[in-house]
Amino acid sequence: MKAIIPVAGAGTKLRPHTYTQPKALIPIAGKTILSFIVDQLHEAGIREFIFIVGHMGDKIRDYVQQTYPDLTSHFIFQNERQGTGHAIELTGNIVGGDEVFVVLGDTICDFDIREVLDSPFNMLGIKKVDDPRNFGVALVGDDEFIEQVVEKPSIPKSNMALVGLYKIRETSILFECLRQLFSGSPGTDGVYHLTDAIDCMIQRGARFKAFKVKNWFDCGKKETLLESNAILLKKSGGNIKSEHQFPNTIIIPPVSIAPGCDIANSIIGPHVAIGANARVHHSIVRDSIIGSFTHLHEVVLDHSLIGSDASVKGLSRTLNIGDNTDIDFG
Repeated sequence: MKAIIPVAGAGTKLRPHTYTQPKALIPIAGKTILSFIVDQLHEAGIREFIFIVGHMGDKIRDYVQQTYPDLTSHFIFQNERQGTGHAIELTGNIVGGDEVFVVLGDTICDFDIREVLDSPFNMLGIKKVDDPRNFGVALVGDDEFIEQVVEKPSIPKSNMALVGLYKIRETSILFECLRQLFSGSPGTDGVYHLTDAIDCMIQRGARFKAFKVKNWFDCGKKETLLESNAILLKKSGGNIKSEHQFPNTIIIPPVSIAPGCDIANSIIGPHVAIGANARVHHSIVRDSIIGSFTHLHEVVLDHSLIGSDASVKGLSRTLNIGDNTDIDFG
């Protein structure tokens, strides 16, 4: 079993943060989005990973090699973003005939991964949504096998959305369908979707079974990223290193505070994640993500996303500030 993680997307909805770092390396609940994905797969026994990278792909490569030196990691550059189908097709030579588990690079889900990996069938993760028109949609039969998948249908036949988790055993059929896909015109949005290749596999007789995820954490934009940060902190209980000493400070859990932070005369929490070596003085911070090496002084922040190496002084606002920013409201 090999894991394939496409992380070449530009992450435009998370700008300005994705101007300076890939979306997969955005922090959430004390980790990066990518670490949540890799850790889950690694703990289930997968040791070989294929990362499909694009703009700032060197940052992904450096992060993986530094954080996971024991993994067998491959990095493929998708120079032209032509969709998930095109991304997966680039991995053909490395995959060979092995089974693959594909996880889209912004997909953090709570599910029984061991049950999925042990199943003798191809598997697709699904979850019921209110408006499925912006997702790949699965039509599921009474026997839990999938009869059809469609990418962003204008008139959906189902409200079961594909969450971005795909276990594919018959990879030879997958790559045949991808080649067939490229012989025609691009699909929805003018790109080649993995969804269309999977539907081709189903029409050729491959059997896909649906599995429902317990939680699907949306990391696509600021508001939902902060919501997911709060839920994941509640789930983990937060993380504060025992050596931390925060004078005249109240911590309201769950909170995650990375090593090297200097926090004093402040109220932190609930639902706050603070990156390494941040400095927070005379401030109140709740429901926020604060990047590494960031300096907050005399501020009140709520539902804010602050990048790394930023400096904010003297205000009470809701902010969305990218890396390397210096703001003084004094």
